[in-house]
Amino acid sequence: MDGGSILGYDLNEKYCQISFYNDIRQEPETLEVFPGSYQIPLLLGRLDGKWIYGEQAECLEVADEESLVKNLFESASKRRKVKVAGKVYDAVWLLSKFIQLTLDRFENIKYLTFSTPHINVDMAKMLKSIGRHLGVSGERIYVQDYKESFCQYMFYQPKELWQYESALIFCNAKKIKAYMLRKLNVMNNREKDTFVTVDEVANVYFKELEMIRLLGEDEESAKSADERFKNFIQSVFEKKVISSVYLTGEGFENNWYPNSLKVLCNGRRAFVGNNLHSKGACYTSFRMSRDGGDGPIYLDEAKLLKQISLRMRTRGKEGWYPIVSWGTRWYEADGEWEVLLEDTGDLEIHIESLTGEELQVETVSLEGLPERTDYSLRLRIEVMFLGERVCRMTFRDIGFGDFFPASDFCVTKDIRLGGINGQFNSMS
Repeated sequence: MDGGSILGYDLNEKYCQISFYNDIRQEPETLEVFPGSYQIPLLLGRLDGKWIYGEQAECLEVADEESLVKNLFESASKRRKVKVAGKVYDAVWLLSKFIQLTLDRFENIKYLTFSTPHINVDMAKMLKSIGRHLGVSGERIYVQDYKESFCQYMFYQPKELWQYESALIFCNAKKIKAYMLRKLNVMNNREKDTFVTVDEVANVYFKELEMIRLLGEDEESAKSADERFKNFIQSVFEKKVISSVYLTGEGFENNWYPNSLKVLCNGRRAFVGNNLHSKGACYTSFRMSRDGGDGPIYLDEAKLLKQISLRMRTRGKEGWYPIVSWGTRWYEADGEWEVLLEDTGDLEIHIESLTGEELQVETVSLEGLPERTDYSLRLRIEVMFLGERVCRMTFRDIGFGDFFPASDFCVTKDIRLGGINGQFNSMS
């Protein structure tokens, strides 16, 4: 692929799946591991002194189970030690080895997004470190959960498919979960931006699902599951305007739900497939490759609802430019910039909120900064989050080449934000 590979990597407890951006088709394409097979079992093994993975490693379940690593995702998440073929390994290292082996065919990875069922600070740091170990630049690695992957996938679908709400229904051998993509009405009247979120609106467990794979032997259980699923859909969709429905998960692989499907397709389009999350991750990577680009902004309880801006002139245009944007997870918002100052007057910082709060204005005194001619004052602005609600900004004089050496001027400013702040759910 010219210019390097743009990848989305779906990773969960059972398997991984890889989608790559196809420049010719201008959309993600899912890697076919074997004819008709797109999922790689999350198994790693040691055979004859070499690492093997996926379906190759499955043979060790019978031949030499002590040389096979199971529960790799969970073990890595909990930073366990794992014994393989008589030797103890760090589980994170083993997961990194598995990911490296699965990505060997992509020689030049430019952008990489991991999609997992759930994320937290530790998960994001672990996967980003694995991506850097593969040679991908840190700022070109992103980690998102399945809900955000659904959003990113939908952003690139025809607008009529998410004109109103869009539903994602997940099914495995034990449960069904329903999620809704909806647009948010922000409180500060930002008409140029579209904000969206995904809510888990319902879930149900029922024993009939465990018999779905035995349709020929247990037709009554299939009919019962179909009836219960139909009732589930009707209750979830009641009084909602749904543009499209996406069914994903191993539970939908057999056609046990014909009556439910009629309800799903009543006035809306329905799609079935198991590569939505890897494609959604790939679209995120594509978006990164285009410097973010215009488009909807995804929000959830873990993302910042406030934006920190400085007044700057960029590419000849003066305005308030965000250095911390809403829709960013606080543990991914660190960064640094270099700016040239016109004078040594106080710097003004604007903190805008999406929840209707008044504009918060903070000032930073530049007293003690050396006097120099215009545009020879160069500062490095560093942003580091000390926690979910505290952003520390550091302003440091770095001089101006050989003309003006750096001074010892350095000032910090702690800004209290609120990534969650108890107000996200009030955004209807």
